[in-house]
Amino acid sequence: MPPRAFPDELLQRSPSERLAYFRSYTIAHPQLKAVSEALRRAIQEPGGASLIFVVGPTGVGKTTLRLRIEQELKQRFLAVSGPEPGRIPVVGFEAAAPDSGNFNWKDYYRRALRALEEPLIDYKLDRPMPVRNGTGEWTAVARVCSPELRQALEQALRHRRPAAVLIDEAQHLTKIASGRRLSDQLDCLKSLASLTGCVHVLIGTYELLPCRNLSAQLSRRSLDIHFRRYRIDSPDDVVAFQRVIFTFQRHLPLAQEPELWRDWEFCYTHSLGCVGILKDWFARALADVLDRGAPTLTRADLERCTWSLDQCLTTARDTLDGESVFIEKLETANRLRQLLGFGTKAGAEAAKPADRATRREPRPGGAGGLKRGGRRVGLRRPVRDEIGIRQAG
Repeated sequence: MPPRAFPDELLQRSPSERLAYFRSYTIAHPQLKAVSEALRRAIQEPGGASLIFVVGPTGVGKTTLRLRIEQELKQRFLAVSGPEPGRIPVVGFEAAAPDSGNFNWKDYYRRALRALEEPLIDYKLDRPMPVRNGTGEWTAVARVCSPELRQALEQALRHRRPAAVLIDEAQHLTKIASGRRLSDQLDCLKSLASLTGCVHVLIGTYELLPCRNLSAQLSRRSLDIHFRRYRIDSPDDVVAFQRVIFTFQRHLPLAQEPELWRDWEFCYTHSLGCVGILKDWFARALADVLDRGAPTLTRADLERCTWSLDQCLTTARDTLDGESVFIEKLETANRLRQLLGFGTKAGAEAAKPADRATRREPRPGGAGGLKRGGRRVGLRRPVRDEIGIRQAG
């Protein structure tokens, strides 16, 4: 029998400790590695991009990606950098969902300042201001404006000099009131990134997709990274997903190791190929098994703790709609070529500059050039030749 993947003494611990062990375990599966490497390269060399969009379906592992990148950037900073007490290698936080239907920029600035470990935020920003109350008396009320918070954030970013600002759940930025343009939200972040020289990474669901190409300026200053799920139509993805299930089952702290990989199709159907959904599902089933004191986890346990079919269908529709945006469509490529002039008569003529450039242009008076009268050397004059036989008379 192969050795357990978890410490043997964990079986003697309480159910809450065993469950906490499994929840804290993360697997470096191929999709996570590929997206991590792409994001790491983009942060190191953004190529003029101020905003990096990391978009994927719900439950694919985006928060795990953020924590992984934060850890890697911190380790790299400690390994290659000298003592810089005032610098923070990376900043990561979650954008809060608005409670009023409109994204709260003041709350965003405060959360960013706290992530930057800015000291005495409330003391420096919430200054008392005189305000007249309902009875006409003047009272001191702490009030702060968004411009002041933004200036404080800009100064903190310049001082701390992080490699990147990682914003999780960035789709909350799209929550805006009617009449306000969505491009204003992204212009604010783009300006903040440009003024401070700090790349901002927006990590979120497919709800972020409308923010990607709102204008030519935003398109030029942004970069897209698709964190996709494992697809059933890809043999490599199927093998990778089966290995993920096998790895998870080996780290379930149970007396008897389950054989969940044999039901990989059932696991795929109810997790949609998303590792995050799969892990949360296994954690719910593990909690149920530990509560009942069962020796192992079976398919029947998974069936009790799985999503309903309606939940799976809703998530699958949203996921497929988002994935379709990243599929290169032939009609889109053809439309781009038509807009640039390819396929038209004028475009065909414009597409042949090399032929005209390699053709030798005549030079006045030189070899192969023109005579003073404008006729090329060796070229006959356009006169009519005599036809027939002239008889001697």
